[in-house]
Amino acid sequence: MKKAVFCIAKNIDQAEIIVDRLKLAGFSNNDISVLLPDKSGTKDFAHEKHTKAPEGAAIGGVAGISLGAVIGLLAGIGSIAIPGVGPFIAAGPIMGALSGAAVGAATGGLMGGLVGLGIPEYEAKRYEGKIIGGSALISVHTDSSEALSQVKEIFEDAHAEDISSTGETSVSH
Repeated sequence: MKKAVFCIAKNIDQAEIIVDRLKLAGFSNNDISVLLPDKSGTKDFAHEKHTKAPEGAAIGGVAGISLGAVIGLLAGIGSIAIPGVGPFIAAGPIMGALSGAAVGAATGGLMGGLVGLGIPEYEAKRYEGKIIGGSALISVHTDSSEALSQVKEIFEDAHAEDISSTGETSVSH
């Protein structure tokens, strides 16, 4: 069974280090997702959902944060607006999953979208608070217990917080 492994990076720099280590370990751009708040305040950008790398690094500059080159190269980078919470920058499979979940779960906000990804409600609440506070959620989709262990080790070595895993439900590639 496919599993998704999640963690919280305290800031964009830590997220960049984690994503770089995941890529060096052989994980695909299509298996790595990052979600972080868009602190730019640019309302126009908050609704743009169709951008892809290599434009990702430029989009990060437009958004008012410095997305590093590694995160900028992940698949499907763009910004989504979560009703009642605000704009977020998402990269990887989480982009499509949260865009769809956010549209259908206007009252659930970010937590509803995370639960829709298969994250247990109590963890989704904790993640929501940290993401809104400026941290980044990173997830990796794995096919084996060895890959799952490898991801957890990378997260731990980078001092990520709130590491957990769950069976995948609605994340599509």
